[in-house]
Amino acid sequence: MFKYVIRRLLIAVPVLAGISLVLFTILALAPGDPFEELATNPNVPREVAQALRKQFGLDDPVMVRYVRWFGSMAQGDWGFSFVSRVNVSTLILQRLPTSLFVLGTAQLLGILIALPIGTLSAVRPYSLFDQVATTLAFVGFSLPTFFTGILFILFFSIYLDWLPFIYRAAIGAACWRWWWERARQAIMPVAVLGLFQGAALTRFVRSAVLEVIRLDYINTARAKGLSERVTVVKHAVRNALIPVVTLVALQIPTIFTGAVITEQIFRVPGIGSLLISSILANDTPVIMAITFVFSGLVVLFNLLADILYGWLDPRITYR
Repeated sequence: MFKYVIRRLLIAVPVLAGISLVLFTILALAPGDPFEELATNPNVPREVAQALRKQFGLDDPVMVRYVRWFGSMAQGDWGFSFVSRVNVSTLILQRLPTSLFVLGTAQLLGILIALPIGTLSAVRPYSLFDQVATTLAFVGFSLPTFFTGILFILFFSIYLDWLPFIYRAAIGAACWRWWWERARQAIMPVAVLGLFQGAALTRFVRSAVLEVIRLDYINTARAKGLSERVTVVKHAVRNALIPVVTLVALQIPTIFTGAVITEQIFRVPGIGSLLISSILANDTPVIMAITFVFSGLVVLFNLLADILYGWLDPRITYR
């Protein structure tokens, strides 16, 4: 196991380097410039704009800029934001706790919804519960998050006035009141994302459990006198989770980008909203840092999924 993890980590280094090269080249060749407004502003002398471009190396060849960026990133220097005038690492660390809290809770909610509902639907196929759960899963997966987000705001914020529809990073409260206000303002974005993820996962859990529960070894476990609960949980669900783990491992990194719309609706100051504002402002260092972090998360969670395979299925060995 240890040698396998080390080998995968060593393979990840050239993979991430290749991804970063492609991302940097695309961003460098894309139209737009962070100092474009300075060049068209008559109040800013041309010499000042040229000096700024030379200072940040924007006129250098793409490969020279990439080598400079990659070397700085390897040393922990992620660059300087042209818009916010702060270090990119500082800017990301300011937004990261909010994203981890909201998006992590939403993903956990989706898993807690999908596992029991999908399993019960597979154990009782074509029953009333299965038909209702499958229908709701299709409806929940079909509705976009911006639509459900607006519905939540209209119902819980406008009509009932129960929950705030704007997420505030700075809460003027202390102790338990601070936790209560933070939980209240996170309920709607977490629910919108969690229900959407849960609806998507429910279909995969049902399909995976339904395929496993019909195999011969499940009937053998029942014939040995094992209870239905032990047979389903220990033998059927555990083996059925292998494709589900793959899906969840791929969903966790992409939920950061997939939550961009939800963060915009509820004004959540997270990584997704930072990415959108940076794209609109052509803030290349911030865009590059966030996309590279997403790429690293995809590689990391794929490795974690492969490790979980061995725990779920003892027949899988690592060499």
